[in-house]
Amino acid sequence: MRSSLLMAIGFTAVATTATTFGQGSNLERGKYLVEEVARCQECHAPRTETGEFDRTHWMKGATLIGVPPAPAPAGWHQKSPDLTSISALWTRWGQDGFSKFLQTAKNPRGGKAGPPMPAYMLKAEDADAIAAYLKSLP
Repeated sequence: MRSSLLMAIGFTAVATTATTFGQGSNLERGKYLVEEVARCQECHAPRTETGEFDRTHWMKGATLIGVPPAPAPAGWHQKSPDLTSISALWTRWGQDGFSKFLQTAKNPRGGKAGPPMPAYMLKAEDADAIAAYLKSLP
């Protein structure tokens, strides 16, 4: 009886935590889309001296490698922006702004992203999952 009660409490706590802190499978889907499909870390995460991604600065922006020779195409960014929930970009755009950007390839002011950022046109549920994952990053 006591073990059944403890198990029930444990399952409730896990379910509540998954729902409260990341929306469960939606957050996992966003992480998968960011890290495995779009590979956002290739531009938005710096690397260590050994070439590994620096997980202490995950999605905090980085100097872009492979910038074309001068003169670079108009609007070509030398650095990628911080995509985490505490960034200036997140403060301006918010979760809805990120989601809409990934659906329309236009920022909240109606402009397009400068190169080398791809012009994504994602389904709403994928864009929302990515925005939820980015929101979860400190």
